[in-house]
Formats: sequence, C-alpha cells, structure tokens
Amino acid sequence: MNKSDFELLAPAGNFEKMKAAIRFGADAVYLAGKQFGMRSAADNFTVEEIYKAVEYAHARGKKVYLTLNTIPRTDEYPALYAFLEDIRNSGLDAAICTDLGVIATVRERIPGLEIHISTQASIMSPAAARAYADLGIKRLVLARELTFPEIRAIRAAVPDDVELEAFIHGSMCVSYSGRCLLANEMNGRDGNRGTCSQPCRWGYVLYEEKRPNMPIPIEQTSQGTFIMSSKDMCTISLIPELLHSGIRSFKIEGRMKSAYYAAVVTNTYRMAMDSYLADPDHYQLRPEWLEELDSVSHRTYGTGFYEVSPMKDPQVVDVCGYIREKAYYAIAEPGDPEAVREELERLNGQGIPLEAPEGKLVRFHQKNKVCAFESVEILSPSRVGCPVTLGELYNAEGERIDSAPHPDMIFWCRIPFEIREGDIMRAGSGAGLQVRAPDVPKECG
Repeated sequence: MNKSDFELLAPAGNFEKMKAAIRFGADAVYLAGKQFGMRSAADNFTVEEIYKAVEYAHARGKKVYLTLNTIPRTDEYPALYAFLEDIRNSGLDAAICTDLGVIATVRERIPGLEIHISTQASIMSPAAARAYADLGIKRLVLARELTFPEIRAIRAAVPDDVELEAFIHGSMCVSYSGRCLLANEMNGRDGNRGTCSQPCRWGYVLYEEKRPNMPIPIEQTSQGTFIMSSKDMCTISLIPELLHSGIRSFKIEGRMKSAYYAAVVTNTYRMAMDSYLADPDHYQLRPEWLEELDSVSHRTYGTGFYEVSPMKDPQVVDVCGYIREKAYYAIAEPGDPEAVREELERLNGQGIPLEAPEGKLVRFHQKNKVCAFESVEILSPSRVGCPVTLGELYNAEGERIDSAPHPDMIFWCRIPFEIREGDIMRAGSGAGLQVRAPDVPKECG
C-alpha cells in the first residue's frame, strides 16, 4: 500500500478552515455553497469563494468536493439551476449528492463533473452499492452504521474503479446517517435540509396526564438523561483495520467546528496514516495522538460501528455535553510583505533585535487573548504540539505589551525553532520550554 492509494478528506466550513485543513495534511476538502448543503449553519462559501477555494487547493495539489446533498423541493430547483450555472467553470473535482433529481440536474448543467453519493443515501448493502455504481457514480460515501465485514462485502461487490468513502472522526447521529425528523416535529427545523437543531441532545422529563405542572425527571445519571445523544466517532485506534478495509477516502466530520479543530484532527490522522504506511510491521498507536484529539471540542469518544453493529451498541454518551478544546491563541501569519517590512523596521529601530539566542521574532495573528511569559504549545504539520514558555510580546508598532487581548490583532514574539505560515499557538498543558533555553527538543526543531 502507498500513500497515494488513500485520501484524507477534511471539512471546510469557511476559507480559514479550508486553509487549516490543507496546511495540516488534507488531500482534499469538502465544502458547501450558501444553499443545498447539509450544514446550513456553517459559514459556507459564496460563489466567488468557491472559485478561490478551488484555485487555492489545486495550486497545492489538493481536491475540492462540493456538497449538494439536501433534497430540494420543487420550488427550489430554479435556484439550483442558477447556482450550478454560476459554478460550472470553477473547476470543482466532484459534487456530493443524495437526490436522484439533483444528480440528473448536475449532469445536465455541468457535464463531466464527477458525482459522489452522500452518506445521506444510507448505503448499507452490496445491492445498494451496485445500483449506484450502475448509474455511473464514481464514489460511494457509506452509511456510518456499517461494520468492517459489511464494508468488505460492499468493496467486493462493486467495480474496482468505484471508490468507497467513510467517516472516521466527528459527530454521529442517533438516526441512520441523518435520516431524522425529530427536529421537524420539535421546532420546524429540517435535519435533512441542513438545519437540524439536534433535539436528540436535549434533556427530557415525563409528565403524568393529570398533573402537567409536576414534571418527573428521567435520570440516566446524576447529570440527567441523554438517551438519544450519540458519542463522537474517533477511530485513531483502528488505522490498520481502516487501511485494509477497502475504503479509499477517510472523511473527517466537522464543517461547523473551528479552524483549530480542522487543523488538529487532520494533522493527527495524517501522522497516524503516514506512520502505518511507512512501516506497517512496527506501527504503534502513539498516546500523543490521543492527547491531540482530546484537545479539540468533542463529546465522549467511541469508535463508531466498525467493530460492533448499532443493534448491539448504539454508541450513546454516558456524560452529557461537550469536552471543551484547548484555547486557540494565534496563527503564524507573515501577512502583507510591505507591512511586515515596516513592522520589522520599527521593532529593530526600537532596539529589539530580529534574531537572538532565545529565538527569532515571529508574527502572529491573534485569535484569543495570550499573555507574555505564558506557557503555550506550537502545533505544526506532522508533529504534535511543542511546549514553549513565551518571553516578551510586541505589538505591530514595536511596543512591549503584557498581553495580546484584542481580536485579530497582530503581535510578535520569539520562538526558539523554525515556524511556518499557518502554525498554531494554543494553550499549554504544563511547564513549557523556556524561550531562552539554549537547547531545543529535536521534535520541535
């Protein structure tokens, strides 16, 4: 097996998240326009941004897939026609569809565009897979509810040129691949049209018919009840099995999650997949990878249904709510060359050397407040977070500052190893590497 035999597919809820995913190892990204995608609450992409996204990805040898996986009603087709006309020359690599009418419309309006069948189609059997393959579909995004033996059976049943894609990380649904009408009933939000309000995550009580003012708590645990709330999928422990299952594309869920989430999760699976492919006989699951995945916002993790069917283990959480991610402080960003030159001249003119024994000055774009002398971690592609204790901070005017408190402000600090554009500064988990220490750990250099 070679790295080129597999694809790591990451979510792109907006342009920033797309760049983070690509910088941290994605082979392809999937995104949506402002309509017809299953995550309408994400920022999503304007038509102009779709063109720019494809240009950005293709310049780096990556692919872009457009989600068109809602099921439009009759009166929505004129808008679909117009949207497809607007994007027909964008160079997209594929459209991810569920509805047969949408598939036919895409083929009519953008001839030659590859079609992938969405997980919303709930492909659960070789018969269903063959039916889509007979329609000329090039990739099948399998239902999340399949076990490894079922996936291998589907792989054996379809032609070799039909690829299989499956989710390996992220939120799961209590219903088969999102086929749920609970939100429709509860508050008129259609889960099959990208507006699910996730009532399966809500708390519930009982009422006796003649005593409506006396709610009776249903206590699954002391925290309440959450009998319908699914665990989040995390399959980092199943990398060897996944790579031998017949799956071609490994998909990360999370277009509504942060750019930090896209970077960390993509980076971690990239490291694990590459490690196994480089030396299968000596591959080991590294505890640092689990720590990385624990650093992002998530519910209790489970491995999905690859090893056990939903009938035997529904993968329902036993702890309510999210486990919060580490604070995402800043991103290394060179910015406009002329502006950077002026900032560096101000710093140097005020007696602040650009290079010193304790490290080079690095320009960061702030995302959350960070303080001078704080312990942080630097996350870079193909390595886990590296601890650093910051020294002094400087603003764009070259003034020493105690903290970088303002959203999107530019600040400078010293880092004692090489930093690349897009590297992430996040909250540390303990005492960090002192910025003035003469020796830098090899894994951070």
